[in-house]
Amino acid sequence: MSYTPIIPASGYAGWKMLNRTMDVQKAAFVNSAEVQRDEEYFREKIGSITTAEDLVADRRLLKVALGAFGLSNDIDNKYFIRKVLEEGTLDSSSLANKMADKTYLKMSEAFGFGDYEVPRTSLSSFADEILTKYETRQFEVAVGDSDNSLRLAMAAQRELPELAAKTSSNDAKWYTVIGSTSLSEVMRTALGLPTSVGSLDVDQQLSMYKDKAEYVFGTSDFSTFNETETMDKLVRNYLVRSQISAGSTMSSQSVALQLLQGSGSSFSILL
Repeated sequence: MSYTPIIPASGYAGWKMLNRTMDVQKAAFVNSAEVQRDEEYFREKIGSITTAEDLVADRRLLKVALGAFGLSNDIDNKYFIRKVLEEGTLDSSSLANKMADKTYLKMSEAFGFGDYEVPRTSLSSFADEILTKYETRQFEVAVGDSDNSLRLAMAAQRELPELAAKTSSNDAKWYTVIGSTSLSEVMRTALGLPTSVGSLDVDQQLSMYKDKAEYVFGTSDFSTFNETETMDKLVRNYLVRSQISAGSTMSSQSVALQLLQGSGSSFSILL
């Protein structure tokens, strides 16, 4: 049985507690017997995998491959997975490029079955690369089994700075957030946008996200998510708002206390 992370509180208070023990808890999780068995098998077998067909035929390998990209729920969609990986990413008309959520694009890039004559599975560093992602993602999943809001906050803290550092246009980065189920939930909640915004035309959504970001963060330039202060504010907004919307019985005093923790924030961050 895998190690179960200890989450003593919910909301922003739980986030602060989790971060204080993150390194120790993640190490315990990674060293658990179940995770170690998955990793040992992946290291032993992945170098011999040369096609997407080979990968989807081995459920144990596929479990780790999908888990490294947060796609574990798709493990039974073998035809779809194979098609995405075989088409690769270099052709703009490929399935991975057409999908709004670019998670499969990242996976296809990582494995390289459709992009190179010799896939990246043959690289000596490949197993370490994928297993590092697997450990991170699976620890987030384990946290999410206790508190899914904390899982989404961890994912946003990891993914948004990576996205901010990309060379794509500012609007393209916002579109990536809008197209991601998890990132859009965190961002929408943190900005105080209604759930109904997701039913609007994507260009209308873009305008609303950017306008609200200008108000909350002082800018709609996506590079701001490379800054620790901005990310702390976003996570704090998201977790406090999530706790309130979940019907928490938090008093106004406890809400204020959570908002004031961390970086000298003021009540205005929730406006």
